[in-house]
Parts: sequence; structure tokens; C-alpha cells
Amino acid sequence: LLNLALKLFILQQMDGSRKRVAYYYDAEIGCYHYGRGHPMRPFRITLTHNLICSYGLNERMKIYRPLRATADQMKQFHSDDYIEFLKSKDGMEELVFTKSMHRYNVGDDCPLFNGMFSFCQISAGGSLACAQKITSEEADIVINWGGGLHHARSREASGFCYVNDIVLAILHLLEYYQRVLYIDIDCHHGDGVEEAFYATNRVLTMSFHKFGEFFPGSGDINDIGADEGRYYAVNVPLRDGITDEYYQQLFEPIVHMAVQYFQPNVIVMQCGSDSLSGDRLGVLNLTAKGHGNCVEYVRSLNIPLMLVGGGGYTIKNVARCWTYETALAIGAELDNSRRIFLEKSRFFLCLNLLMCVPFFNNSDLPVHEYIGFYAPDFLLHFAPTNIENRNTCTYLEETRNTILRNLRLMPVAPSVQMEPYRPRRIPHQINIADIVDLEMATSDERMPLHVSDSQVQHPAEMDAINDSMRIQHNLL
Repeated sequence: LLNLALKLFILQQMDGSRKRVAYYYDAEIGCYHYGRGHPMRPFRITLTHNLICSYGLNERMKIYRPLRATADQMKQFHSDDYIEFLKSKDGMEELVFTKSMHRYNVGDDCPLFNGMFSFCQISAGGSLACAQKITSEEADIVINWGGGLHHARSREASGFCYVNDIVLAILHLLEYYQRVLYIDIDCHHGDGVEEAFYATNRVLTMSFHKFGEFFPGSGDINDIGADEGRYYAVNVPLRDGITDEYYQQLFEPIVHMAVQYFQPNVIVMQCGSDSLSGDRLGVLNLTAKGHGNCVEYVRSLNIPLMLVGGGGYTIKNVARCWTYETALAIGAELDNSRRIFLEKSRFFLCLNLLMCVPFFNNSDLPVHEYIGFYAPDFLLHFAPTNIENRNTCTYLEETRNTILRNLRLMPVAPSVQMEPYRPRRIPHQINIADIVDLEMATSDERMPLHVSDSQVQHPAEMDAINDSMRIQHNLL
């Protein structure tokens, strides 16, 4: 094993694959709650962070607690009246449906809940901080699993999303870079981001999603952009049940050609995990490995990369997937066939039996506060289901050929004026000093807040937590 680890270390040093990774997390994000029975559960971010730390990945990247986005920063994309509405409703739960709620599409899928605006501030603040870290060239890869809310529009909420942190981040990137590639692997079409940049050639939006009678109902293969943005919107419509192998047959050649022709300066990747097998709201059939293959491929392009979260409603799978992709980002391998952690980026071998589950022959997750959520298998990776794959080889070939043909019509590396792109009305440019106070948003070297604060949870979460703890007690 030591010889194997040494060989890995030497190989990684030779190919120069080590990346500087910055990770953004605010422990309070997991304490917000959309309401009883709502499928969106911010607690999944807490679950993810705990698993990341349990594997020791937090020691191999820079961790930051971002400043919260201000209303003025949100107004770089969103309308003044919409942001003021969200701000005025912070701390309120929906009691009576009002005309203003209807105007801003707040109520059903996007309910009012206590701390709603604060939740948006954390999500958007993390993505803005990620963008700043890229533009300052202090990191090669930045991560904000609390972001990725791609449905929000300039004047209204949509699909569990209130503030579009992705658009805000891309607007900041456009002040420093000519071209930004946006890749979305959520099960749902990334409509809010596409709409914001539909008429510009500075952002190439690319969405792989379930298409048909499925929210939001947009993302047809023939939706390719408009005006200067013609051919700069790429939509890859999928059918139910697509597997890792079939997904890869579309993803890699399309992304490869997009990068070849567009030559982006930076890539923003939305890693919605509702495309995983068994998701409560998803209909695709990817495993965490298949989902992670997309991240690994984009990482291999050696272009500055920003990773954000998104959908994902079977929360134990969300945590497993984003933990695995965090490991891929830093160049580490989490192998669920052995209780060993091998870091590729430097010579390191950890065989700590106290941090592994010794109670099951086939288990591999390290023991931590929320281990009970992963019952009954306690494995990092999970198998796909046996649902039918309705994506035939013929359909895949036709879809791939159509998209590649459109990409060939796109001018190679379009030359653009370095002026701030304004998708709607933007009252003033983003001020970096407003986005991140570099003195305050320093590496968080202290014990994580989730430890010191004992994870205050909404009462509706307690049943699930208690059930998981009972499982642990019975197993131990």
C-alpha cells in the first residue's frame, strides 16, 4: 500500500494535476426550512459538509465563510422592487396569499418562510465570493454547494429559487473575462441562467436536462439563442432513465467541441444532483460516479472552474455525490471498496480505523454525526435503479449530431468588447469591495460552526434525525 501511495504521489507531481481549491460554506444555511413537506431541504448542505469533513477533505483545501450578499448586489440582476419585496418578507411565513406574492411568483413551489431573504444572502454571497476568488487568481477551482439556484428570474422566483446566484457570479466574471462557459447537469433545464444570457455571445449556456412534460417545460434542442447570442445556447434534451454510459456519450463530445470553438476563459458548472438515480423529483438514472465523471472531465480541461450545487431531493444521495465531487476537485480518491483514503495530489496515506465504520463488512463511510442518514448500506456509492432507459442509441446519435452541427456554426473564440454585460437593467457595476471584504472573509481556521453551534435544526427535521440516531444506537 505504501508503494502504491508513493507511485501515485510521483505520478501526480509529474503531470502537474494539483489544483488550488477554495470551498465556501456558511453553517447557518442548513438551519433554514422551506416548510413541512417541501422537497427542498437546505439541511442537505449541512449533511454534505459533515461528510466532506469526515473524510478529511477540509484539510486539503481552503475553507472560507463568505460574506452575505447585500440587496444592492442582488439588484445587479434582479429588479429593485422584487428584491425589496423579498427583503420585506424576511422573517415571515405565508399566512394569506397576496397580490404581491402572485406578482413575484411566491407562494406554492417558492413559499415564504422564516429567514428566506437571509437564506438567499448566504447562497448568493457564496457564489459571488467564488467568482471573486477566480478573478483574483487565488484559486483554480472554487466550490459553493449552497448555490446553483438556476431557475430564478430577474423579477420573480421559480422552481424553489428566489435569487439567481449563478447569474450574479457570471456578471462579475464578465468584468474580467471575455467568455464564460456555463454547464448545467441538473435534471431540470437551467432556464433562468439561459434567459439572462440568451442574446449575448459572451456566455455560452449549456444544459443537459429532462425534456417534455417536466418542469420548467423549456430547453428544446432548437432553442439556440438570439441576436448576437445565436448558437450560444445549447440545450441537450434527455428522456427518462438515462444511464452513466449514455450520458457520457453526449456530455464529453458536446463539451469538447464547445470548448474547442468557444475557448472560454472560465467555466461555471451547476451540479444539480436531482439527475441521480432515485431522486424524489428526478427521472434520470445516474450514479454518483457517472455524475462525477462530468465534473472530472471538465476539471481535466485545465480551465478555471466554479462548481455550485442546485437541485437534489434525496438528501443522503446529494451529500454522497457532492462529497465525491469535492474529492474529485481536489484530486483525491474516495474508494468505497477499501477503508482507505488516498490523496493523489501529495504523498499521503491514511488508514485510521477509528474514523471508519467497523461494524459492517461492506460499509465504507467514516463515522460522524449524521452516519445514520446513510442506512442501511453506509456506502459512498450506490447502484442505479432498474427503470427503463428511454434514450435509444438512435435518439442519442440524432441529438448529438444536431448539437455538434449547431456548435460548428458558432464563430471560433468570438472577440468582444470588455464592457459589463447587462441582461436586464443594472443600476451600477459590481464593486469587488462590496462583494467580499478580504479581511473578514479569510480562511476559517476555527472549529466549524456546525460543531460549536450544535446544529440547531428546524423541528420538522428532528424526526428524521431521531430515526437515524435510533438506527445508529441499534447498530452499535
